[in-house]
Amino acid sequence: MRVEDHIAFTARHLEWEVAKRLTEMDDERIALFLSAVSNSVNGRIPFYFGEILNVDGLISLANELRRESLTETVALLKSPGTARKLGALVGEKDKKLKKLIVDAAKALLVRETLREIAPVDYPGGSLKGVDTEFPFSEPHVNFTAKHRRWIVVKRLIIDEKTPMLDVARLLASINETTSLKIPAYAGIDIEGIESEFPSKKAKKEDIPKVIEAYETLEVEAFAQKPFIEHARVFALRTALGKVGLPLDVPSKNLEKYLEKKG
Repeated sequence: MRVEDHIAFTARHLEWEVAKRLTEMDDERIALFLSAVSNSVNGRIPFYFGEILNVDGLISLANELRRESLTETVALLKSPGTARKLGALVGEKDKKLKKLIVDAAKALLVRETLREIAPVDYPGGSLKGVDTEFPFSEPHVNFTAKHRRWIVVKRLIIDEKTPMLDVARLLASINETTSLKIPAYAGIDIEGIESEFPSKKAKKEDIPKVIEAYETLEVEAFAQKPFIEHARVFALRTALGKVGLPLDVPSKNLEKYLEKKG
């Protein structure tokens, strides 16, 4: 049976119910749909960290760190004191396993701290509502795509034995996929954006210079409407990466943690 070109995202777990399917497969619609998927999964990831991370404490820490100045906020996010406070919020005794979770939780802290002063999400909001049939009656998260030579299936059936962190892992993996594909469909010049920043990792004293490069970047040179603000998100991700801060939860960390935790 031939599968039509499409992108679909469905989630059914506790109060979260969303089922959306895109079949009008022009590049602009695909990029906008993938952006909404990314916003959706990033918005839910913190919920699934609750068994191993004090999420309320992380939100309080984010509020404590946030300043009007992006440069000052980023410097605080990079400080050793912040790392210690974040580590204290992770409920894992094993040092090696704890590091995996702390590094993943750092992305949650960065997103929450910067949310009110920088574009951490794409324009357009999240997917909401049920417009298509759920592929499974059981609780699940499901992301499928087929377009030209691109085929992807990421899904997890959730039952009472499913670690909540495994749901976070899948959501992080979906976000990684969408973030890789959005620029291609949106026509965003990622290489051009990256060329506007230092090629090497920045030191602490270089943070103001990196943030200035981000804040003065003319993103209109690297994307066209309606994706100029999407390009700004990629510019922020690039700037943060240069100073060693993640904007996206790394799914590999959660995968390794779950494997080693057994």
